[in-house]
Amino acid sequence: MVQSVERAFAILDAVAQRPAGVTALADRLDLPKSTVSRLLSSLEQVGAVERFDGRRWRVGPSVEAFARTVPPERSLAALAQSMLADLVRSVGEDAGLGVPDGYEVLYIDQVECDHPVQVRDWTGTRAPMHAVPSGLVFMADWPEDAVDAYVARGLAALTPQTVVDPKQIRKRLEDVRRTGYAWGREEFVAGINSVAAPVRDAHGHALAAIHAHGPSYRFPAGGVERRVTEAVVAAARAVSRQLVRDERGSGL
Repeated sequence: MVQSVERAFAILDAVAQRPAGVTALADRLDLPKSTVSRLLSSLEQVGAVERFDGRRWRVGPSVEAFARTVPPERSLAALAQSMLADLVRSVGEDAGLGVPDGYEVLYIDQVECDHPVQVRDWTGTRAPMHAVPSGLVFMADWPEDAVDAYVARGLAALTPQTVVDPKQIRKRLEDVRRTGYAWGREEFVAGINSVAAPVRDAHGHALAAIHAHGPSYRFPAGGVERRVTEAVVAAARAVSRQLVRDERGSGL
């Protein structure tokens, strides 16, 4: 009985982080497909999960009712989930959400595309600020002395493309302040390109970043870089607007 409850909660946690089908959930949780299917059926009966798109599962209405008792700003990943899904459909590549964690970016959510060749799930991964677009987005909000302190620590080159020259870093931060987004080309991991834009709270602070990423051989495809950039910026602004509405609604 205890084992079944633990497994049910594991499934709930998995679909809350990223909706998926039975096979993907079984692989992620290292459980038999028959067990996952049986527990999903039981959870569906009490409204804890629901099926959508014919084959994938997500958190159901009964869990969402409990979640409404939690201030929305405490669940940024849940707030951004639908916008990330829309972004994936728009650009055809994975999209994710990152937050600042000291001098690193912590990726807290990712929605995957349906492309047969995909990059890994970066949820839970940390990356140095200077090596990823999300980090540059955060650093662009920092005062100069904070930027000085960061570069004084030394900038690690994670790939041959990682920008480690302090002057170039500062120039890139100026560009982010001017344009509102940042691109990274094989700077964190060889073969992966990414673009990010800030999610801002009611005070204008960049408290998170939305990004899209994909294999460098296809992302961005020729002639669509501007469209991809605009889609990422639009998604980040949509999350920002929702966050501000929720903050005001909660009296913060």
